[in-house]
Amino acid sequence: MSGSSGPDEESVREAVERSRSGAPAAGAVVRDRFETDEVFQRIVVAADEEIDTGTRELFFSGLAAGFAITITFLAYAAMSAKYPDDPLLGAALYPLGFVYIILGGYQLFTENTLPPVALVLERLASIPALLWTWSVVLAGNFVGGALGALALAYAGVFEPATAATAADISGKGLATPPLALFFKGAFAGLVVAGVVWLDYAVRDTISRLVLVYIAFLLIPLGDLFHVVVSFTELMYLVYLGEAALAAGVVGFVLPVLLGNTLGGVLLVTVVNYFQTTERRLETARTDGSERQLSVRECLGGSSVGRTYVPADGDGERQRGDD
Repeated sequence: MSGSSGPDEESVREAVERSRSGAPAAGAVVRDRFETDEVFQRIVVAADEEIDTGTRELFFSGLAAGFAITITFLAYAAMSAKYPDDPLLGAALYPLGFVYIILGGYQLFTENTLPPVALVLERLASIPALLWTWSVVLAGNFVGGALGALALAYAGVFEPATAATAADISGKGLATPPLALFFKGAFAGLVVAGVVWLDYAVRDTISRLVLVYIAFLLIPLGDLFHVVVSFTELMYLVYLGEAALAAGVVGFVLPVLLGNTLGGVLLVTVVNYFQTTERRLETARTDGSERQLSVRECLGGSSVGRTYVPADGDGERQRGDD
C-alpha cells in the first residue's frame, strides 16, 4: 500500500524504524514486547506498503484465501462427523484454513478490517481505496470458496457421513435469524481483527501459530460465523440443491458480512486507534509533495493513499536528540 517517493525521501518503514519510539517494521527485535503505539506503527507500515498492490495480485491472493477456507470447512465437517459427541474434538482442525491464510500471507476480507482502516484513520489512504481493496479481496475470497465448495460437493471428497454432517453444519447457519447472525458475526470480526493486531505484536512464527489456532477455535466453539466460511457453506448447499443462492446471500451471508465488518472495524481498529497516543507516528511530517490526505480527499477525492515522509531537518533533530 505505498505511494512512490523520490530518491531523497524516506518511506514509512524508514521513518518508523528511525523514530525514537518506533518498533522495527521487520527483522530483528530487541525488546520482548512492543508498546501499543509501536504495534500501530508496524500495522501502518505493512498497510502502507500494500496499498498499491495490483488488482490481479490482490484478487488471486484473496482467491488463495478462499481455497484455504475450504480446508477449514472440510476439516470441521470431517472431525464433527468422526466425533459427533465431542464439540472440542469436532472443532479441533477448524483453525487450519486460517493458519494457512495468516502464516501464508494471503488476503482475507476480515483481516482487512484493520490495516487499511488504520491508514484511513491516519488519512494516509482514502475511503474509495479502502472500499476497492475490500471489494477485490472479498470477490477473490468468494470465488475461491465457491470453487472449493464445488469440489467438495461433486468430487467425492466427502464420505457419506461427512457429507451429511457438512450439510447439517451449513443448514444451521441458514436457520439462524439474521439479527443473531449479525451479532455472532460481530464477535467473529472482533476475533479476526484482534488476531491481526496481536500478530504484529508477537516475535516468532510459533507464537503466531499458537495465537491463530487458539483464537480461531473460538469461532466454532462459540457458534460464531465468519463470512467466507458462511459463503462456502451456502454454496455447498446450493450445489446440492438444498438452498437458493439469492435467499441465502441476503438472509445468511449478508448479516454475517455486516457483523464481521463492524465488529472488526469498531471493536478492534477504532478502539485500539484511540487508545494509542498522539505519538503514533511522531516522525511522520509532511512536505510539499507527499502529504496527509485532506478530509475531502479522504472521503472521495483520491483513490490511492499517500505516504508520510519526514519534513526536512527532522532526521537531524532526531539524531541530535539521541
